[in-house]
Order: sequence, then C-alpha cells, then structure tokens
Amino acid sequence: MPVVTTELGRGGPLVSRVGLGLMGMSGVYGPADQGESTATIRAALDAGVTLLDTGDFYGMGHNELLLRDALRGVDRSSVFIQVKFGGQRDPRGAFIGHDASPVMVKNSLAYSLTRLGTDYVDLYQPARLDPRVPIEDTVGAIAEMIDAGYVRYLGLSEMGPDTIRRAAAVHPVTALQIEYSLMSRGIENQILPTVRELGVGVTAYGIMSRGLLSAASARAIGAGDPRTRFPRFQAENLRRNLALVAGLERVAADSGASTAQLAIAWVLSRGADIVPLIGTKRRDRLGEALGALELVLSPDQLAAIEAAVPAAQVAGTRYDPAQMAVLDSEPVIEERGAGLRTDGR
Repeated sequence: MPVVTTELGRGGPLVSRVGLGLMGMSGVYGPADQGESTATIRAALDAGVTLLDTGDFYGMGHNELLLRDALRGVDRSSVFIQVKFGGQRDPRGAFIGHDASPVMVKNSLAYSLTRLGTDYVDLYQPARLDPRVPIEDTVGAIAEMIDAGYVRYLGLSEMGPDTIRRAAAVHPVTALQIEYSLMSRGIENQILPTVRELGVGVTAYGIMSRGLLSAASARAIGAGDPRTRFPRFQAENLRRNLALVAGLERVAADSGASTAQLAIAWVLSRGADIVPLIGTKRRDRLGEALGALELVLSPDQLAAIEAAVPAAQVAGTRYDPAQMAVLDSEPVIEERGAGLRTDGR
C-alpha cells in the first residue's frame, strides 16, 4: 500500500502520512549497521515516505552524513528533511546543555547544510527551549534564514502552549515535534488544543515508547539494554509496563495485527494533522510499521486498545528527572504513572 500524503500544519507542505525518524541509526539505542540503515532509508523512500527526521547532535553529525549518503541520486525536491539543533554534547557523547541562541541557529544550520550536502533544510527546529534565550530571539533568527532561502519552514520541539503562542507571534510555526503515544498522552490536555487552534501540525516521536509497545522488542529488554536508562524500563516500572503490553498483545491477536501496528494505527487515528515518526533502523521493522497504514480501527477496537494501555497506569516518567526538568512541554502535562508526577515539578 503506497503511503498517502497529508498537510503538515494548516496551509503547510504536503508530506507523507508517516515519517522516518533516523535517530536510532546513530547508535542511540545500541549499535546500528550502516549498510542496513542506508537500505532502510531507501526502502522508506521507495514506499512513498517523504518526511525524514534528523538532528545535528545525533551521533555528533553522523546522522546527517548518513542521510546525505542515502540520498545520493535522489531528487532533492522529493524529500522533506527536518533537522533539530541545539543539543550540546561533549567528546564522550554526554549531553551538556542546550543552545538556541541566534548565533547558534546560524552556525548550526551552516554545518547541517554542509553535512547534508544540500542548499536548504525543509524544516528547522530547536530541540528544546533554551531557558537563557527568549523564544522570540530563536524564532527570529530562523525566520532570517527562511527569508535568506536556507530554510523553508519553522518548527518547534517539546514546547508548551505559552511558548508556542509566543513563537507563532513572530513567525508562522508549521509543526511541533513532541512525544505522543499510547503511553505518553499528556499533550491531549493543553498542547494539542493549542496547536490545533493555531494551525500547527504535529510530528509525533516515541510512538512505540522506545520499543515498549512492540511485544517482540519489549520481551528482548535485558540488563545491558541501553534503554534501561529510561525510568519506564527500570525494575518494577518495567514489570508493570510489560503487563500493559501483554494486554495490548491480546487485542492485537484479535485484530490480526502486531502490537506495533496497533500502536502506530492508534496515533494515526488521532487526526490527519499528526504525523507519526517511525523510528527504526531495519527494513523488516519498517515493513511491519508501514502495515499500520492499512489498518482501519473501529471505535470498539480503539476503545479496546486504550483499555489495554490506560495512560494513568503507565509506570515511570518519559525521561530521568534531569531531562524532564528541561522540557518546556512538561509543566502543562497532567499524565500520571505509578503514582508519580510526570510533569517535571
């Protein structure tokens, strides 16, 4: 089934109904095979996926270079490349802060254009709010790059309603990138209504909750799994979350689909203005994920899916406390897990 298109933001560009998230191809969740990663990108393009999501700090530039090589011979106008910037890392790869100053906007963009081997980026977005820099200054610098032709559209990532409104007052915001899945539904309270009021689209990452919502992937989680640094993969939290996945697996069996496909189809069901990002580095997983596009879930099936994974029963926060504290989106999120606050306060 070929991938259909949707409008990214009100009056925005046409992109594929799902996008491909490339972060895992640069060792974030364990080793990745360069050849298989490249083949996965090409397979996604062949299937009709046009939206490709990367970041300049994924592998400290590795991800952008990988994408450049994968797109050799591909018509540049046939793909939509969105880039996150601002994440600062040390030589060991540890994250040491965020910088979204106007100077960093332009400097980071210059490096990204060079690594990607392109004259422009389709959508450019700060990965996090820089608390030292007014969002108006960050957006103003990106707007200058749009006027100069180096960027086509403005995006934001993990930002709350007030910040989104302030940004939109400076320049139209095309899309907000934020985590959204069966296990992370907090944006439904305030953020989603705000972006819909403003005509801002959503590119949803973490739709598989880093593999938890894939039965096969969840069963493979071991002590050495790099995902165990996330609270939802730790000790009692993991046990409770796997129990939810088991419930989803029963619904999947009745539906003739995999748990991964149900999780993706559920995000797709939330609206045409939400573009799920499939985060995979393997062709077989890509093929399985794209199968979700063929699912048409009935109201009863949607209710069964949500009953199997109630947001209030998800155990643990999305990130560790230090990372949660820098998410501008979190103070307005009212989701609960294991009796713990997950709003960063």
